[in-house]
Formats: sequence, C-alpha cells, structure tokens
Amino acid sequence: MYSKLILLFIFFGLLILLSSFRKDKRKKMIFFGDSITAAGTGRTGYITVLKNMLQKEGIDNYKLVNAGVSGNKAHDLYLRVEEDVIHQSPDIVVLFIGVNDVWHKKTHGTDTDADQFEKLYRSTIRKLQAANAKVVLCTPAVIGEKNNNNNEQDEDLNEYAAIIKNIGNDLQLPVCDLRMLFQNYIREYNTDDANSGILTTDGVHLNDAGNRLVAEAIWEKMKVVLL
Repeated sequence: MYSKLILLFIFFGLLILLSSFRKDKRKKMIFFGDSITAAGTGRTGYITVLKNMLQKEGIDNYKLVNAGVSGNKAHDLYLRVEEDVIHQSPDIVVLFIGVNDVWHKKTHGTDTDADQFEKLYRSTIRKLQAANAKVVLCTPAVIGEKNNNNNEQDEDLNEYAAIIKNIGNDLQLPVCDLRMLFQNYIREYNTDDANSGILTTDGVHLNDAGNRLVAEAIWEKMKVVLL
C-alpha cells in the first residue's frame, strides 16, 4: 500500500517537473518601450494581436512579456534595462522607443537631442547583447497623421527614425521600419488628411488598425530572422 502511494507521488512529481521544463523551454520575448507598448497587452494591443497570430500559426514556444512604461524616453530605457529586462533573461527584446524623445519637446518642453538619443540607444543595445539577447529595433511611427510630412514634428521624427535604421545597419540588427509603414499606409488611406483616426486615436497612440500593423511588422521580422 505504502509503496503504491510512494510510486504515485513520484509519478505526479515527475509530471510537474516535466511540465515546468516544458514551460522553461519557451523563448522569452520582451517588448521594451513607452505607453504604446504599455498598452500592447490590452484587448486589442499589438502584443495581444501578435500572440493571437502566433497561436493561429500553431506556434507555442514564445512567451511574450510587456515591459512598456508610459512617458518613457531613451534615457528611461537605459536606466531600467537591467531590472526590467535583463533580469528576466530574455531571448529576444523588441526595442520600440523614440516618440516621446521628440514629442515631449512640444508637450513638456523637454526632449532628447539626436546625439544623446543615439548614445543612449546604442548603450541600451550593448547591455542587451552582453546578456545574450537578440534585439529587434522599431522606428517611431507618427506624431500626427497628416500626409506629406505636414505634421509639426515630422522632420525631427524622420531624423530619429533614420538614426535607428543606421544603428540597425551598423550592428546588423533587424529593423521594423514602422515610420515608413505608417507613412505609406496613411498616404493611401488618409484621403481627408486628418490628424488622427487612421492608425492612431490621437496622432500617437495606436488604434486597432495601428496595433495590427505593428504586430504584422514584428511577425514578419520573427519569421525571417528569429524562427
């Protein structure tokens, strides 16, 4: 009787261990950014959309983790990368920052100058790579949705997107060029030249269509580079 109970305990113990081992085998993908990412695990957020896309493809070996904080800029990510990202031992980190570094110049009277942005961005990448994480870069998308660079801060946003693309080229890292994707989409569908409502709710934060566009762009990079 006792021997049977012992065998049952051993059996269930092995099942628990095997279950834990299976979970630990999943690759951890962390999304590191600002309020756009913080909202990404909402019902229609881009991380949720991506998770649903993976499930439909029958891919269950990725754990998607949200590390977005509202209001963050490049400096904030640099300061919290160890605690909020590296300590979680990620396999992949999607770095999505830059909007506030430009936008806050207008809304808060503060910004990150281009040289400092590049230094902070590169330093954050170095920390992630030292922790053996693969890094995917995303350019900032929009601050206003008017066509033909008619938004007030388009020139600066183009500069910061170019910095990220140059870093990606220099370090041979995959880049989701959301800036280009959003501009192309807006050029086609924003026939009334509205400031928002095409891919965003307010010119910056994503609506359902914007979330899907971001999720699809990241998925394309995962398929080509990471899987």
